[in-house]
Amino acid sequence: MKIIGSFVSPYVRKVLVCLELKGIAYEVDPITPFFGNEEFGRLSPLRRIPVMVDGDLVLTDSTVICEYLDETHGDPPLLPSNAKERARARWLDEFADTRLGDVFIWGLFYPKMVHPRVWGEPGDEKRIEQSLTIEIPAALDYLEREMPESGYLFGSLGLADISVATFFRNAHYAGFSVDPSRWPRTARFVEKVLGHPIFQKLLKLEQIQLATSIEGRRKALIEAGAALTEESIGVKEPRPGIMRL
Repeated sequence: MKIIGSFVSPYVRKVLVCLELKGIAYEVDPITPFFGNEEFGRLSPLRRIPVMVDGDLVLTDSTVICEYLDETHGDPPLLPSNAKERARARWLDEFADTRLGDVFIWGLFYPKMVHPRVWGEPGDEKRIEQSLTIEIPAALDYLEREMPESGYLFGSLGLADISVATFFRNAHYAGFSVDPSRWPRTARFVEKVLGHPIFQKLLKLEQIQLATSIEGRRKALIEAGAALTEESIGVKEPRPGIMRL
């Protein structure tokens, strides 16, 4: 099984954690967002990551990929067995992918971290300020009502936990952390999920991806033990267009 996308992407991280949790072997082509060639555009018509290639099957949405993994690779389950809990888990996954993705990625991580590195110019400071002062607090107010007093959402680590927590890793890279005095449940939850050994294992590879140039990245990742594809569909120069980070 092959996963195309940067280790730093919250959506790629979500899929990789699910793969690791289920013990499924995989290889990664860690292309940086906006650096995909024509073959990438063919595989991912929306030019988004992650892309999963499993034989002749190609999927380009993180939730669809994770549900495919759950349906084809048994235990441990990623979704609860109870219908109401399973529906709630799917909703929290959707909330994370859409709302947390908007406020933490496009409203903070992208303008602060990605845009300057990729395009060599400052990000949108007004968007960053709006995210920090209005949009992120509103999203966290909602999460605070939904998060458990302790532990995971549905007993054991699953898709909803992973989907919510993954965005806080990118928020941390952009200098944001949850205020435990204002959002204590959310702060405890994020700390617990991101402290899981699988998240910690992937953190080492993310740090390498952030710290290395495109030219030296694959070599550094391989030396750190990452299972990478033999060939890459990445290019050296960024290409404008929509891509889910």
